[in-house]
Amino acid sequence: QVQLVESGGGSVQAGGSLRLSCAASGSIFRVDVMGWHRQAPGKQRELVATITGDGNTYYGDSVKGRFTISRDSAKNTVYLQMNSLKPDDTAVYYCNAHITTWTMSPVIDWGQGTQVTVSS
Repeated sequence: QVQLVESGGGSVQAGGSLRLSCAASGSIFRVDVMGWHRQAPGKQRELVATITGDGNTYYGDSVKGRFTISRDSAKNTVYLQMNSLKPDDTAVYYCNAHITTWTMSPVIDWGQGTQVTVSS
């Protein structure tokens, strides 16, 4: 069994910054791709950024140049540094991870979500 726990959400004014963290724990043999998605009220869940085990990154067009994804593989933790925040960034942010457990079972797990609110 694996678990993802997020932290770091909150409220900030436009132009401000926040840093999200997400730690994976449990019966983990290896963590491959980790990522962040977000869902605003009335909208579909949107991919924000991903990072592979080798450190290759991908960003959604709406966050390129403002957000930075990183990871600490030793801690099975992924981070999302969000700068120059806009009201349109307001959403619940979810982390996810592609995990291989000690029983060699592949699992795609999701965190519980953390609210980010950006006021104008």
